[in-house]
Amino acid sequence: MKFRFIWIGKTKDKNWRALQDEYCQRLSHFVKFDITEIKDGPKETESKRILENLNQSSFVCLLDVKGRSISSPDLAKEIEKWQNRAVKEVTFIIGGAEGVASEVVETANFSLSLSFLTFTHDMARVVLLEQLYRAFTIIKGFPYQK
Repeated sequence: MKFRFIWIGKTKDKNWRALQDEYCQRLSHFVKFDITEIKDGPKETESKRILENLNQSSFVCLLDVKGRSISSPDLAKEIEKWQNRAVKEVTFIIGGAEGVASEVVETANFSLSLSFLTFTHDMARVVLLEQLYRAFTIIKGFPYQK
């Protein structure tokens, strides 16, 4: 399985960038992945760019405040389900400040909410990466999740 991350903008703050890089490094022990950073702009333009960068065969997980709120162990179970179904690629989308257009929402196979709270984009990226790393440690039985 491979992960793709499509998100709007770059992580500009050096401290968030360091955390992002740390969790990317940790996650790389479990799964191959790549990151596509989309230039920010109006919601429709961002959404068009997201769709242009989306592989049609990819399983799409949209981060959305209206998505499912699940625990870390349940996220690990979802990832295991995807692995058991032989999903080759999972693309995680983090939209812009205004969200994403309905066309992007309609492409999602799974909609995930990280929290009822609002995070900056830099925070959301780090939280997502950390939770995916945590999910793999749960799957593998590593002590990190304790």
